[in-house]
Amino acid sequence: MKKLIRSLGLLLSLVALTVIISACGSKPLSERNVYQTDKQSKTITWGVKADTRLFGLLDTKDGKIKGFEVDLATALTKQMLGKNAKAKFIQVTSSTRMPMLKNGNIDAIIATMTNTPERRKQVAFSNTYFYAGQSLLVKRGSSIKNVKDLNKQKGTVLGVVGSDSVENVAKVAPKAKVLQLTDYAQAMTALKSGQGQALTTDNGILYGMSVQNPGYEVTGGTFVSEPYGIAMDKNQTPFRNATNKALTELRANGTYDKLLHKWFHNVKGFDYKEAAKE
Repeated sequence: MKKLIRSLGLLLSLVALTVIISACGSKPLSERNVYQTDKQSKTITWGVKADTRLFGLLDTKDGKIKGFEVDLATALTKQMLGKNAKAKFIQVTSSTRMPMLKNGNIDAIIATMTNTPERRKQVAFSNTYFYAGQSLLVKRGSSIKNVKDLNKQKGTVLGVVGSDSVENVAKVAPKAKVLQLTDYAQAMTALKSGQGQALTTDNGILYGMSVQNPGYEVTGGTFVSEPYGIAMDKNQTPFRNATNKALTELRANGTYDKLLHKWFHNVKGFDYKEAAKE
């Protein structure tokens, strides 16, 4: 009996030791060298959207996420790690992308994320890869022609949780009511059902919605600048430097322009020069 107790005690001690060793070996994201790990695995894990036409949209036919940001992330991966490197994609939303980055589920976010002073307190950003501007999507023939009309009519504007778009509208049209949905698909459904007079977010995203929904149009120009950057942990300077270097090289060798043309060449009203400026 005593031998059995001693054996059990030894087993429990070994299990406890294993747990301690495992815990010590699991470093938080801020203490890891993401770029070094990615070079060894020849893989970068990107957080991308799957509900945003032109940037990242799930193709129900083959189950793959497709869009400008997906293609750009793929090109960046190969430019950073070599032609045989692999880009891995994990779906994020405006509300989940930051927690997933902080938890180490993804290496970086490339998901229509605007580089703002508030966000820079939490993460680091790459150089801008797409210059968007906040605008409105309305039904054709709507009396809402710009954001000021929302204020005059005390209308309802639709937005998405986790986006800074609704906050921006509140500053410009404080009398407008706000309804926030989980994602853009729900926001578009709400617009169609008359729950709001306008849907607001970056014009690049709205152009994608207008392509998919011909009865709706982008209106009013832009009232807030929305420069998109790739977000990453603040302590990952080597990864950030490598990303910026690769982005510059893709612009120089023509890859960036080819991808921009691939996804936006048939979008009415899209301004290539404004979106691609450096």
